[in-house]
Amino acid sequence: MNNDAVTAVLLLSCPDQKGLVAAVSDFLYRNNGNITHADQHTDLEKDIFLQRVEWELADFAIRRDEIGEAFRPIAQRFHMTWSLHFSDHVSRMAVFVSKLPHCLYDLLARWRMGEFQVDIPLIISNHPDLRSIAEGFGLEYHCFPISPETKAAQEERTIEKLEEQRIDLIVLARYMQILGEGFVDRYLNRIINIHHSFLPAFAGARPYHQAHERGVKIIGATAHYVTPELDQGPIIEQDVVRVSHRDSVADLIRKGRDLEKVVLARAVDLHLRNRVVAYGNKTVVFD
Repeated sequence: MNNDAVTAVLLLSCPDQKGLVAAVSDFLYRNNGNITHADQHTDLEKDIFLQRVEWELADFAIRRDEIGEAFRPIAQRFHMTWSLHFSDHVSRMAVFVSKLPHCLYDLLARWRMGEFQVDIPLIISNHPDLRSIAEGFGLEYHCFPISPETKAAQEERTIEKLEEQRIDLIVLARYMQILGEGFVDRYLNRIINIHHSFLPAFAGARPYHQAHERGVKIIGATAHYVTPELDQGPIIEQDVVRVSHRDSVADLIRKGRDLEKVVLARAVDLHLRNRVVAYGNKTVVFD
């Protein structure tokens, strides 16, 4: 990326109070920053202010490796939770899978076509079934079989591999394992999961069969950040499609998997482009 085109992105949340927008804008103005995008939202119920602001680094008075330290006094003054990102940063993403290939194929195809600005150093699974897909894309595939007796040890091995590869983001592309609380805490708001939107009404292994028996008219998919509470994390993206009495269980499964692919890809894209601010168990998506 041309250095002149590189931008910085500041994501923040804090208790709502007077002077927030002025303080951030003044910081950028005083240091010759040209704002290219700015968006904000106030959660009136929780009294929380959230903002995304992006500005050009060309001619900015502060070196990029010193921006965070320079901004820190403002963040402390307003009790901000904040993060700083740069548009030329290439995140490193690991994809976790089990046996279903549709989300993995879709993510890798989008990556190969250049839709995601990301490196994918490795695929991790609890089964060997999808190794050929990873190898077809020239990627490492690591299989860590998991049982109740080996779960803790295998998660430690997995974390070692992720740390070795300096992974920024983990995507659960239909990974059918519940991650341990310690694992989730280590990568808080950096693990994205996808599931059908029947939960909790149609929980279990055969949600589409249950939905078909109830004659549903809409099916959907939800992508969210992972928390220790199963499938209850902050939602990033959702979508639905209408179905009818003419659709068989197989039709529902096919349509549902199509949605899963698209919704997961959107969520990954929003995260990689620094468009999501998570707070509590909610997100604001500045799309």
